Amino acid sequence: MNYRRDNRSSRSSLLDGLDSLEEGGLRASSSYSSEINEHDNDNAIDTLHDRVSFLKRLTGDIHEEVESHNSMLDRVGNKMDGSRGMMLGTMDRFKKVFEKKSTRKTCSLVGYFTLAFIFIYYLIRMLGYFTLG
Repeated sequence: MNYRRDNRSSRSSLLDGLDSLEEGGLRASSSYSSEINEHDNDNAIDTLHDRVSFLKRLTGDIHEEVESHNSMLDRVGNKMDGSRGMMLGTMDRFKKVFEKKSTRKTCSLVGYFTLAFIFIYYLIRMLGYFTLG
C-alpha cells in the first residue's frame, strides 16, 4: 500500500511537471494559433465583404429589372383594357347589325362573295404556277 502512495505521488509530480510544460507549450501555440486564426478571420471577412458587395450589386440590378418589367406590364395592362373596351363596342355594333334579318342576309352575301373571290384568286394563281413551271 505504501508502494501505491509513493507511486501516486511520483505520478502526480511527474504529471504536474508535464502540465506546466504543456501550459507553456499551449501558451506559445495558442498565441501562434490566435495569430493564424485572426489572419484566417480577416481573410474570411474580406471574402464575405466581397460577396456581400457582389450580392448588393446583383440585387440592385434585379430590382431595376423588376421595376422596368412592372412598368411594362402596367402599360400592357392599360392597353389591354383599352382594347377590351373597343372590342366590346364593336361586338355591340355587330349585335345590332345582326338583329335585323335584312342586314344579316346582306352580310352573308358579302361573306360569300369574299370567300368566292379568295378561292378564284388562289385558283388562278395555282394555274399560273403550273403553266409556268
